[in-house]
Amino acid sequence: MESGRAPWTFGSGPVVARTFHRLLALIFLDAWLSLWSQEKVLIGERGLLPIARAVTSLRAAGTSWWDFPTLAWWWSSDRALTITLGAGVVLALVALAGVRARACLALTTALYLSHVVACRTFCFFQWDNLLLECGILCIFLSPQRRAPWGHLALRLLLFKLYWESGIAKWQSPIHDWQDGSAMTFYYETAPLPTALAFYAHHLPLWWHHFESWATLAFELVVPLAIFGPRLARRFAFVVFTGFQIVNAATANYGFFCYLATALHVFLLDDEDLTRAWTHLRNLLTIFRKPLDNQPSPSPQPQPHRARTAMAIAAVSLYAVLSTIEALHGFAPSVAEDIDFLDGARARWLPFRLVNNYHLFAAITRERIEPDVEAQSDGTWRSLAFRHKSGPLARRPDFVAPHQPRVDFQLWFYGLGYRRGAPAYVTSLLDHVCHDPEAVQPLFADALPPHATAVRLKFWRYQFTSAQEKAASGDWWKRNLLDETEPVECTKDFRSSDDDE
Repeated sequence: MESGRAPWTFGSGPVVARTFHRLLALIFLDAWLSLWSQEKVLIGERGLLPIARAVTSLRAAGTSWWDFPTLAWWWSSDRALTITLGAGVVLALVALAGVRARACLALTTALYLSHVVACRTFCFFQWDNLLLECGILCIFLSPQRRAPWGHLALRLLLFKLYWESGIAKWQSPIHDWQDGSAMTFYYETAPLPTALAFYAHHLPLWWHHFESWATLAFELVVPLAIFGPRLARRFAFVVFTGFQIVNAATANYGFFCYLATALHVFLLDDEDLTRAWTHLRNLLTIFRKPLDNQPSPSPQPQPHRARTAMAIAAVSLYAVLSTIEALHGFAPSVAEDIDFLDGARARWLPFRLVNNYHLFAAITRERIEPDVEAQSDGTWRSLAFRHKSGPLARRPDFVAPHQPRVDFQLWFYGLGYRRGAPAYVTSLLDHVCHDPEAVQPLFADALPPHATAVRLKFWRYQFTSAQEKAASGDWWKRNLLDETEPVECTKDFRSSDDDE
């Protein structure tokens, strides 16, 4: 312990706040650019699930803006999407530069909510919710003075992220985390694994069992250190950061691992970060000026009592709402006793500002990949997506922090394909037939300009063994599980399409 430094101080201060502002702005910038690269394909005028059509249907059904909070309610053209995407990028860049960071982050959060709501099924991931929750809590983080209640709120969020995920794993209906089997399947069946996942999958069975049990410990026990003394928080920082490095190295989860790691700064003190940036200042010059230790001869200004009272009230409300959400997610029988709050809960849920987290509650044991095939000139051809497991010899790529939303969603479709195709899959087949140019960015190779029929095949993919890979060069092997009947491209797909 450093001389004169108490071990159980709250620790967080303006250096932590400024660091998190910059990191969050950087992640928002990535989220905006990733979405910009694909949003027209997702919800544009020629997209898979056009937002203009969805808004028309919602209005006709009597849905209000409070249930579907997006600017697309009034402004849904491709031009509007581009303008608001650009505005989000600009706000993230200004926040990254350290100019009015809190205001810019609040505004870019509101815009991001508008877009993820408009994108519907393509943006209903827990990390989208986590980004929104971080953005709104940043309002309480002053970059000039200590804001202990704002820092406490972000620590509560970090605790929720890990501990709730641990509870979800403990409650797994197949008990795969408790019996140690979860990680024997994880690397092979993750939605978009990297090449490193291939090698991790072939580690010894005893190691996978250890990983499974260690993950439970990381998420159920270590989070308690988030509210502990300085040494305990440093230990949690090392454990959680190592955990996310492994996650990021072996699977593509968009910006999730980077956002979770950014939250780890709330486990550190101003002194910790100042010392770290002092060592790295020559490499990270963009952070040098705002993050250097700048001692002032006068004490930091103290927050006004009214401001402190408001912060305490806001954080207390956040803790209560988080508890209510946790009960609905993990103890529904208890949540039934507070069903009188369901009306109020229905008001805040569409805004995704208070969420629960249940990452990898149970690990999928099969990898089932939908394969789109098109017939042209009498020949059937598989249409490989850019990032999904397709050609057996194609190396699993590293695409994060970008998240290819359609590739990701098709993984979920593969798991439940027997229940029928969701609207975006039907629309995708329609586009392959009638408007291939609109969906060409999703595919690795040129689509046939005049397909005559389409169909889907469903394959079970598995990693090859080390010996099989050495002999054939293939990363994957597969066997056919099912296929749909061919559908002639003369059919009007959209006539039976329901908006999601």
